[in-house]
Amino acid sequence: MSLEQKDFEVIERLIYKNSDDIAVSIARSFERLEERIDAAESRLYSRLAEVEDKVEASRQEISDELGDVRSELRELAQVKGSDV
Repeated sequence: MSLEQKDFEVIERLIYKNSDDIAVSIARSFERLEERIDAAESRLYSRLAEVEDKVEASRQEISDELGDVRSELRELAQVKGSDV
């Protein structure tokens, strides 16, 4: 069963008649997509901030530990120096 010219004309009229509705529907779909992208971006930045905070906290802990180790080494060196 093939389409005839009148069938194409009916389809064309339907599309023309409903073009505004179709355009509005497409626009709303893009708006929802944009909202989802914005929400995902927000979540990514939030997670990135959490990771940065954890890295900074770890860096500070390591720095503190190194400071403690240096102090202990200096104390050991002074004890060894005074023993000689």
